[in-house]
Amino acid sequence: MITVISGSNRKSNKTQYFAKHAFDLLKRQADEEVLFLDLSNLEGDMVSETMYKDSEQPALIQHIQDTFFIPASRFWFFVPEYNGSYPGILKVILDSMSVREYAKSFNGKRACITGIASGRAGNLRGMDHLADVLNHLGMFVHPNKNPISSIFKLINKEDNTITPDATESLQKQIDELKSF
Repeated sequence: MITVISGSNRKSNKTQYFAKHAFDLLKRQADEEVLFLDLSNLEGDMVSETMYKDSEQPALIQHIQDTFFIPASRFWFFVPEYNGSYPGILKVILDSMSVREYAKSFNGKRACITGIASGRAGNLRGMDHLADVLNHLGMFVHPNKNPISSIFKLINKEDNTITPDATESLQKQIDELKSF
């Protein structure tokens, strides 16, 4: 199973357009189940002291771990640039899941990363930060970390579709993810 993660919990964020587009492409091409985890759909109070207690974790964290992480062998992270890195909500989720079923969630699994930014660098620094964390958790990160920059030029303002140039870049990463 492959899990595609849209890594921002901001409502109506632009990252979700790229992640959803890539998910739709991958789902049509993959020979296995593909799930989509959109962090902008998170609701409820998951940030508390119980998130780091194995037996008391919030149900939301357990659901994410049991549904999207434990059964997956590969991940595709879409991470917008927030303050020169990736969103804190993604870090909180990864940190909380390292408490319960750590090995089943991370060890030996593979990940691709796509950076999303309105600026010129496509969140290069944030992708490196996330890759370091994923490596520390025991995951293998594909070397093609795909920086997508100037995103407002790549999204059709009328219907939020992704341009052919951006689609081509995502397709290349799909091909690499499928064989990784």
